[in-house]
Amino acid sequence: MNVDEMRREFTRAGLSEADAAADPIEQFSWWFQAACAARPGDWFEPNAMTLATAGPDGEPSARVMLLKGFDARGFTFFTNFKSEKGRQLAANPRATMVFYWPMLERQVRIRGEITKLGRGESEQYFHSRPRGSQIGAQASHQSEIIASRAELEQRVRQLEARYDGQEVEMPDCWGGYLLTPHTIEFWQGRVSRLHDRLRYRKSEGGQWVIERLSP
Repeated sequence: MNVDEMRREFTRAGLSEADAAADPIEQFSWWFQAACAARPGDWFEPNAMTLATAGPDGEPSARVMLLKGFDARGFTFFTNFKSEKGRQLAANPRATMVFYWPMLERQVRIRGEITKLGRGESEQYFHSRPRGSQIGAQASHQSEIIASRAELEQRVRQLEARYDGQEVEMPDCWGGYLLTPHTIEFWQGRVSRLHDRLRYRKSEGGQWVIERLSP
């Protein structure tokens, strides 16, 4: 199969300024709920996103991870602070999130500033996770080179024994981040690649301005 011949038409819907919410968080909530309702199978995670970061040298890096909350403040996710993305965010606290919901022919791009969540909020989420995930956060020195899978599994067994019958302690190097957006773009696929793109941009006065972008 030739890659350059792979294409499809987008025909499901349009996106007009008249139908868009005045606040982009509300608009995101509408689209997120629609993605959850349209989930095509157990493999699909509507909160899966690509998180793009860059270090002080400007080298970009991206990976797929899970959004864990959003509200009027912005968008939250959790990770190891000593991971590659954690080190990059410490040096350059800005990031972009991208959500793609192919069954709805929709994409959302969110750019903004990154701050750490307070330890209390991070602990609340940490202890809501499955116990295996809590142990995994203790066992994994994320992004570091390890000799073998066996080494990682040995760490897990040691931690399971250590915390047997006890609450798993959240590592100091693990916690949450908040992305406070300054631009959010909603993309709706349209026929002949004449897509609808509405960008919400934070003005200097703190108000959201809606702009239509050329496809």
